[in-house]
Amino acid sequence: MNRVLRLMLLGLTLTAAAALPAQQQQEPLHTATRQELDVVKVMLKQEEAWNKGDINGFIEGYKSSPDTLFVTNQIIRGIDNVTASYRQSYTNKDVMGTLSFSEIEVHALGDNFATCVGKYHLERSKKSGGNADGIFSLVFEKTEQGWKIVLDHTT
Repeated sequence: MNRVLRLMLLGLTLTAAAALPAQQQQEPLHTATRQELDVVKVMLKQEEAWNKGDINGFIEGYKSSPDTLFVTNQIIRGIDNVTASYRQSYTNKDVMGTLSFSEIEVHALGDNFATCVGKYHLERSKKSGGNADGIFSLVFEKTEQGWKIVLDHTT
């Protein structure tokens, strides 16, 4: 139920222009497309898996390919190396903390590709590394297994 409610709220966020005064925000209302909603679903599944301490579930959002790229303070190539990097950096549930995404924007790049940008917040104790915030840009590809991340640039 919580996930359905969050998806509905996110859909409303995508449907309405950002909550800025009219003089700052002149964009018309936007109804989310199926593609946008499907990409957001992947993000919500990743968030849910992360918050359960399930790195494998989180990694399911990525394309299982040697061409998958993760760009952070280095360039990591291939899903196996991306997975290994997450496992090395986030050794247990406490270090993983609680992840939340916000200000998600999805932009279609045709029928089979889309970009997604947004912010993340990682809530955790000082002992486990402290809170962390940043931004991300993702490229998604529509595959036989659904929408998958093929390029992740997170700062």
